[in-house]
Amino acid sequence: MKGVMEWLTEADQPAVRYLTMRDLLDASEGDLREARRAIPSRGWVRQILGDRLPGGYWVDGENLYKPKYISTNWMLLVLSDLGVTRELPWLAESAEMWRDRCARPDGGFDVGDSKASELCLVGNTARALVNFGYADDPKVKSAFRWLVRNQKPNGGWHCWGRNGVIDGWEGMSAFAAYPRQKWTKGMKEAVDRGLEFYLERGLLHQGARYDPWQRLHFPYHYYYDLLVGLDFVTALGRGDDSRVKGALRLLKKKRQRDGRWQMDAVHPDLLNAGKLPKWFPKYKDRFKPFSLEAAGEPSKMITLRALRVLKRTGEPMPA
Repeated sequence: MKGVMEWLTEADQPAVRYLTMRDLLDASEGDLREARRAIPSRGWVRQILGDRLPGGYWVDGENLYKPKYISTNWMLLVLSDLGVTRELPWLAESAEMWRDRCARPDGGFDVGDSKASELCLVGNTARALVNFGYADDPKVKSAFRWLVRNQKPNGGWHCWGRNGVIDGWEGMSAFAAYPRQKWTKGMKEAVDRGLEFYLERGLLHQGARYDPWQRLHFPYHYYYDLLVGLDFVTALGRGDDSRVKGALRLLKKKRQRDGRWQMDAVHPDLLNAGKLPKWFPKYKDRFKPFSLEAAGEPSKMITLRALRVLKRTGEPMPA
């Protein structure tokens, strides 16, 4: 059987190959340039590009958000996690349309007719645009200021209630992607408060046990799980905090004997688990589940992300 690194750097998924070389193997700039150029040539990025329609959108040119999770908003989020950047003209066309259509007068992002921004849209859009290469864009800078202004008193974020909840993770992942030299004093303070919010809860404990947080997914859309939390906490430099040990133990426990991690479920997770909430029948037609890999099978994206987390905590990388 192939070693984990050999598996992650197979030529059939050049996006995973590039990210592995960049994040796990510390490859040279020359090797990274060559690997990055191959990203759209085959594999998942090529597949997603094949479904892109004239005008730069997916599925519906009027509604960039629906249907979940196959329309423009969701495809761009996936591409942002696969190492695609604005260097590709087709990506720039789609990303800039998305940015401009979602920008709101209050400085954040949302969709539809709403004039006010919503947390998941602000955080996810800002993170993706930074990954695409738009960190200096005025609308992106404005979105980070929105995140600071809308942080809740307990240090978390939430779309509606007075206090933040673990599910409101998108702002933290956006800050984890944003270059540190661009942070204002207010941004640093917001990140510090946000980290304390998650660390105090061990990344997983708020209210009754919620099983989907214990499972691993990709794409994660606007859903939270333990790997989402570990990813931004370790990226923000707090992987050595004793309060992450429980989540790290669970992540390591999920590693298979061959050193790989499986994808536990495809979102929406509750649909796959067969435990449908009471509200589900009303909304079931709004969901079009999307996945690049199969649930219950070894996942290159989850293995890559898990190893990235462990590398930040000082664990040696496998062969």
